[in-house]
Amino acid sequence: MLIGEYKHQLDEKNRMRIPAKLRSQLGSNYIIMKGTNNCLFVFSQEEMQNTLSQKLRELPLGDLKAQKSLRTLFSSGYEIEEDSQGRFVLPAYLKDFANIKKNIVSVGVGNRVEIWDEETWDKYNDETNFDEIIGDLTKYGI
Repeated sequence: MLIGEYKHQLDEKNRMRIPAKLRSQLGSNYIIMKGTNNCLFVFSQEEMQNTLSQKLRELPLGDLKAQKSLRTLFSSGYEIEEDSQGRFVLPAYLKDFANIKKNIVSVGVGNRVEIWDEETWDKYNDETNFDEIIGDLTKYGI
């Protein structure tokens, strides 16, 4: 399970690393794509193929809204290719989408990693009432 919060930075060439504790659980192949609330989602190749893709394949081809969602999500995906030091270049379109300037926060969220601009993450947390959020989980049987 992917958990924790890790702060780091983009270098001058827009390269970054997934923190080692998270990367070890993602495996050697992972995909980064646009996420919700202006963050980026990072899924292992296995998670994409076995869980997410499986569920998404079940969406009816005639459901145009569902197909639009699929196109939007998958077209934003990028297969990460690390260099010998475990870094990769964050594509400009993903950097711009997440409003990432320099400081980054990587967050483990169960089956995925989320990458946030640090300012955006701090604001998101400032606006979040922990007790209320935890209470909301009861509607999912948790």
